[in-house]
Amino acid sequence: MVLRLTLLAGLMALSACTALPRMEIPERRDAALPATLPPMAQFALRSAPAPERSNAAIARDILDLSFQMESGREITRLSRFEGPITVAVVPGAPASLSADLDRLLARLRREARIDISRVSRDSGPASIVIETLPRSRMQRVVPQAACFVVPRVSSWNDFRRMRNGRDLDWTTLETRQQIAVFIPSDVPPQEIRDCLHEEVSQAIGPLNDLYRLSDSVFNDDNFNAVLTGFDMLVLRAYNDPALRSGMTRAEAAAALPGILARLNPQGNGGGLGPSGASPRAWIDAIETALGRGSTNDPRRIAAARQAVAIARSQGWQDNRLAFSYFALGRLSLTRDQDLSLASFLAAGQIYRQIAPGGIHMAHVNMQLAAFALSSGQAERALELTGAALPAATQAENASLLATLLMIRAEALDLTGRPSEARAVRLDSLGWGRYGFGRTDAVEARLNEIAGLVPRT
Repeated sequence: MVLRLTLLAGLMALSACTALPRMEIPERRDAALPATLPPMAQFALRSAPAPERSNAAIARDILDLSFQMESGREITRLSRFEGPITVAVVPGAPASLSADLDRLLARLRREARIDISRVSRDSGPASIVIETLPRSRMQRVVPQAACFVVPRVSSWNDFRRMRNGRDLDWTTLETRQQIAVFIPSDVPPQEIRDCLHEEVSQAIGPLNDLYRLSDSVFNDDNFNAVLTGFDMLVLRAYNDPALRSGMTRAEAAAALPGILARLNPQGNGGGLGPSGASPRAWIDAIETALGRGSTNDPRRIAAARQAVAIARSQGWQDNRLAFSYFALGRLSLTRDQDLSLASFLAAGQIYRQIAPGGIHMAHVNMQLAAFALSSGQAERALELTGAALPAATQAENASLLATLLMIRAEALDLTGRPSEARAVRLDSLGWGRYGFGRTDAVEARLNEIAGLVPRT
């Protein structure tokens, strides 16, 4: 997103699932880190599967993404880069950023057919400049941003000097020439990677996010963190020669059917699917529910309840209703476990219909597996984590993958399979290093999940 809100900055601490004390076993050493951690795990470079909905629906989505800002302001003219795109990184970025950026650019070249390449900072002006800085420094200027992208600047100093002027107004652009992406330097590698995918994609493509999109990073629910097949098709169409900077919505609407018929022939035919704008009241409720503050804040829980009520009154049966239930489930974990469990089950029922075995269902299954583990249902925890692991891997979500494996290790211990548990727990640590970053953060998650196991 243009200003990526910190709505789902990380998974909720799983120790909140239960008030039960930690399992008192003398050999609890399995929950501690080994003397030597495995290397940070990395996902294999793979292409995302193609979108499954119709080209008519995709054309509508592209128009809604391209001609409106997240605030609701209209964008009257399409803007994009014309010609090859270059990307440079300001020196001092975390080591993980370089490899993840190279992987992203390789995917954009291969899947979206975009002429984009990396250049050194001292080789001349780049189309896109990526600069990292401490989160606290960044949020002193833009408090709600996890990372963001702005036009017509090439450095943080430029941004600070120009931030109150009209030059940073995306709606005044017709052709993109200089864009800067700002990412925190002191966050886990996975969060840096997620920012790269979201902000670079908006630097070269649409600027809006739509909650109705269940298979896209152009969605503030943040379930999808790396570019999907839908996203790659959107970016390929957005940069197709049949479109050009300065086009109106009507002109783009006339061109898109032919573009998509050529790029995505399997999408010809079929209906439009879920549509309609998300009411501002529902968006405000969701942003309040998953914004800053304590999870015990009654205002946040009330906002989640309101989001569910609005979604139901709208007659939605899509991911927006499911996300409302998911938010309510997370926020009610420590206050009302019956409500929390019921909310996760309701969310899962909808997600299972929308995308069986997808990343949304994997998040729900992780929460349900935590409930199962805390009540001693080890086999159920194994079943739920096993079902979620493929989707977490496909979505390249290392923090979710590590959490699932940690739950699985505790469940294996409960079923009397300690050697399997040790191997799974060790596997989780490599993913944890990428997903959670610091060693103490990995250890904290390991101990939170160990604390779910009921006392014997």
